Amino acid sequence: MRSVLSDDDRAAVLALPFTLRKVSRSAYLLREGERPSTCSVLVEGYAFRQKLTSEGARQIVSIHLPGDALDFQCMLLDGADHNIQALTNAELAVIPDGAVRELMAQRPGVAAAILTDIVVEASILREWLTNVGRRQAQPRLAHLLCEFAMRLDAQGLSESGSYELPMIQEQIGDALGLTSVHINRTLKAMEAEGLIRRTGRSIAFPNIDALRAVAGFSPLYLHLGQQGG
Repeated sequence: MRSVLSDDDRAAVLALPFTLRKVSRSAYLLREGERPSTCSVLVEGYAFRQKLTSEGARQIVSIHLPGDALDFQCMLLDGADHNIQALTNAELAVIPDGAVRELMAQRPGVAAAILTDIVVEASILREWLTNVGRRQAQPRLAHLLCEFAMRLDAQGLSESGSYELPMIQEQIGDALGLTSVHINRTLKAMEAEGLIRRTGRSIAFPNIDALRAVAGFSPLYLHLGQQGG
């Protein structure tokens, strides 16, 4: 959750019943049209939400990191309107949704924290929509890299200013509305300009301020200081 809970609320969340589930890369965690009966939290690995067009083209609409809950949105609706897949091999803590609903009814602080999580996801989605619709290729990619780095830093998951990018170029393209060829060309240009440094899938930022300037990046939409109710 993105909110700070009271000690009692935190203890109640940690006391929720759960089972651990390991999934492999690309496994579907939820399919469009399904009604989830559980709420899953990423313990390890990464996941993404995606939509498919009638022609089979994919648009990745969000990326999720360890610690993120995946089913809050769907839990409050009649069924899922998108697919959720594992981006990497992952481990999930799977909680019965009835237990989550009961906890929300009993503890307003937890309910407010869950609502905050949903609202912040909506804020991030608005920024992604702006990114894909109004930025050119290099700023668009730079913005995604800046966001990913800042979210990893906030979770304590990056090391020495670099991180392992869990997405292949085709997936990056599906998140940004660009072809994998265009992504490859843009990454090479950014590396030549000294904006990034790559070693395999590891990306470092020699000058993060320059990268943020290219992206026009402001972290406001991430609401990293949000404390909730």
